[in-house]
Formats: sequence, C-alpha cells, structure tokens
Amino acid sequence: MLETTLAAIRPPDAEAMTAARDLQGRLTKPAGSLGALEELSVRLAGLAGTCPPPLPEPAAVAVFAGDHGVHAQRVTPWPQEVTAQMVANFLAGGAVVNAFARQAGASVTVVDVGVATPLPTDPDASDPDAAGPDAEGPGGPGAPRLIVAKVRPGTRDLTVTAALTRDEARAAVETGIAVAGRLVDAGAGILLTGDMGIGNTTPAAALIAAFTGVDAAEVTGRGTGVDDETYQHKIDVVRAALRRHAPDPADPLGVLAAVGGLEHAALAGFVLGAAARRVPVLLDGVIAVSAALAAAAFASDAVAAMVAGHRSAEPGAGVALRHLGLDPLIDLGLRLGEGTGALLALPVVTGAVRVLHEVATFDSAGVAEK
Repeated sequence: MLETTLAAIRPPDAEAMTAARDLQGRLTKPAGSLGALEELSVRLAGLAGTCPPPLPEPAAVAVFAGDHGVHAQRVTPWPQEVTAQMVANFLAGGAVVNAFARQAGASVTVVDVGVATPLPTDPDASDPDAAGPDAEGPGGPGAPRLIVAKVRPGTRDLTVTAALTRDEARAAVETGIAVAGRLVDAGAGILLTGDMGIGNTTPAAALIAAFTGVDAAEVTGRGTGVDDETYQHKIDVVRAALRRHAPDPADPLGVLAAVGGLEHAALAGFVLGAAARRVPVLLDGVIAVSAALAAAAFASDAVAAMVAGHRSAEPGAGVALRHLGLDPLIDLGLRLGEGTGALLALPVVTGAVRVLHEVATFDSAGVAEK
C-alpha cells in the first residue's frame, strides 16, 4: 500500500495554478488584497488540477491515538491512562475537538492505532459483546466513530531501543493511508489531522530534530506544561534517543521506527493518503507537523497537499513549518492538539476557495478597473 500511494503522488498542476492566479487578478478587488488567501487558493487549484478547485467540504477530522514507552522516563506528569480516558471523551463528544467540530460541521473519527489501555470497543476488552472495528459512538449516526487498528499497545522506550520495528512503523503508516482513503471515499473534501497520546511531544521533538538537523533544545517544548526540571530532562531524553539511534532523514520509515510514535506514523500515512487522492490535508499542531516532515521525506510532492492550520506554541512546530516551507494561517498560542487548531483554521481555507467560486470579475460586474 505504501509504495502504491507514493507512486500516485504527483506535483501540483501548473496550468491550474496559472489559471487561479489569472482569475484572482480579474476579481472585483485590488490585486493581492486578500494576502495569503490568494496564494492558498492557487495552491489548492494546483492540487486539484482545476480552477476553481472544489470547495473543501465536507471536512473530516481523524484523531489518531497511541501511547509511548518513553513515558517511563517521566517526561510528563500525566498518567498514561489519560490517553484511553480522552479517547472515551472524544467518543462521548465531550472534548474540545468535538465542540470545534460541531461548530465547523466536521466529522470526527478516532483511530486507536496504539493505545496501551484496552478500550471498551477493543477486541481484547473485557466485554465479549464489544462493538467491532467500525463502532459508532454514542448518539447514533453522525456521532464520533472509533476505528480499532491497533498495531501494538504503545511504543517501546526510545531511550532504550527503537520505538517500533520497521514492520510496525509501516503498518501504522498504512493505517493512516487507509483511513484517509476511507474518508475521501465517504465524500470528504478536506482532511484534518488530530492526535492523542500522553507523552507524544517527546517523540515529536525527536522526529523534528532528526528531519531538520536542529538541536533538541530548539525543538523540544513543554508539552502539557511541565516544570523547568522536567523540561530540561525532556531535552536530555530527546538528545539521548538521537545519539542512540542516529536516525537517517533519508530513511523516513527508519526514523519513524527509531524515535516516532504510532500516531505520528499513522499521521504521516494520512498525509500521504490525502496527497495521493489530491485532497488537501489541514495540519494541526506539533504532532501533525512532525509527521508531515516524515511524509515529505517519503514524497516531497506531498507538501502540495499540506495546509498549515496554525502555529503551535511548541517551538518545534515553527521549525518544522519553516523546513516544509509552509506558513500557518492562524497563531493563537494553542498547544492542545486533538485537531483543534486545524478546525479553527478551516473557515479560512474554505473562504480562500469560495472567493474563486463566487466573487464576480470586473467584466461580469461592470466595475471599472484602475
């Protein structure tokens, strides 16, 4: 699946981009007056291969959830059980991502790609009548859905050994590809990244450092808000992992296996799956952009499908976005994850495309040009 997906990823369509720039210049507004929205509309036309591009709707958020062996290194004060508890909260519709998704009219799909604690709908859960891998969340149709695609119950401790085997990393990447394809086949016009995993900003920092070559201190943040002592320890943990594994950025699967998380690998596949289907993928925070670096290492043309939703307060996010050449649409100091920043940026993306569909040209409106 991975090789087939990579083979389907193509550069943006130059003719469609030229047509979009020309159309932007003929709309009833001063040229360039919509700033970054104009170039965004051009990029989306290039991705779709047509001008105007399709409206990016409906929107589908996929929240990939996994746990991390590096939690044993005390890089966060939060207990690992919170990952499973938050998955239950997502499915009950009580998390911030649910509130923002309701506001945006987006669907939410939760993917258990590596939660350590058995979930109520896991095949290995205590209830023998538990729902299968396509369980509907509480509330019937339209409620959050759970896909059980557990590669393993959490990663190994990346300071001791590789977090994943190459086969496990590939399985997680291909899970993300499959979820992207499933959502697009169901009609999604734009995909949004979400994540959940206690301790996942530590592997995110390691991934960003590995792919960009930037020192661990510059890409490691405070995550859920650790104190100074834990923060310095977290930097040391990232450095130790990078020294132990010396991951090669030219081998993205190897990097994901050495220092990544199951949700990071799945998100990389999710981005690749969107790019192969020529559907935009709206990136959330530091977990998403660390995964996007892996996707770009697999296929540089995948960047054409990426839209940076916001600038996370985590320092590694800015480093990763610069490396990808992406400018975030909003900057609100967010560091929650879940897909929340991407959801807040969604109306901006829709507006950029809607301009090409609905704004009159000078000729059609009878408005004099300068």
